[in-house]
Order: sequence, then C-alpha cells, then structure tokens
Amino acid sequence: MRMAQGRIDVATTGQGFYDVTAQAAAWVAEQGIAAGLLTLFIRHTSASLLIQENAAPAVRTDLTGFLAELAPEDPSRWRHDDEGADDMPAHARAAMLPVQLSVPVAGGRLLLGTWQGIYVVEHRRRAHRREVILHLIGM
Repeated sequence: MRMAQGRIDVATTGQGFYDVTAQAAAWVAEQGIAAGLLTLFIRHTSASLLIQENAAPAVRTDLTGFLAELAPEDPSRWRHDDEGADDMPAHARAAMLPVQLSVPVAGGRLLLGTWQGIYVVEHRRRAHRREVILHLIGM
C-alpha cells in the first residue's frame, strides 16, 4: 500500500464553479499509483467541492442561481456579516455542499463518469485563493 499527499491552489475571481479535474488527474498520474482512492478536501468554510456536469455550462449557471435562492444575500436574514453581506450566505451555501470528495482510481486514472468534473465552488463574490488537499492511497 502506498500513499501520496498534494495540493491544488485555486485562484477564484468570485462566485462560481472552478474546474480542477485536469489538475487532480495530472497529479494522480504523477504518483504512479495504479489503483486506489483519491480524497479531495477543501480547507475553507465559504467554498465547497462538487462533482458535477462538465459539458453544459448552463448547469453550473443554474446551480449558482439555485444556491443564491436557497441562501440569499438578504441582510435582514443573517446576523453574521463580518466580511460583508455575502459572508453568511456563503457559509450557508457551503454547509449544503461537501468539503470532501472521494474518487476511485484505476489504471492510474480517475474513474469519473463521462460527464463528471471536479469543481471548487466559490460562494463569495470577491476573489480568493482556495486550497484543495489531495490524498491518494492505493497500490
């Protein structure tokens, strides 16, 4: 059994979905582990990870709108606003989505479905640097 640990740094420019599939796949390929499990973990409370549709951009646009409706930027609704009006809504959106994902690996490749991509979901309006930890275990 072997293990490897790495990191993907993601510079976001505001709310939306940031595809990290290629970076994760390249890192897995470099590790020389043919079969195993990749765990991804984002170290933030106002961003999330998601495996989602990677072919139709409208899916990600619709999901962004859906999350905004679930946790609107309505100052009368939230008490926590230390970093602005989008602060607590970002935390609420992040609470609904995962901060950790697991993806099987076979043949040294991620076993994602045909239309699946791995995304960092930025819930804040302004730019941030997000850190995704990668942990691969296998043979």
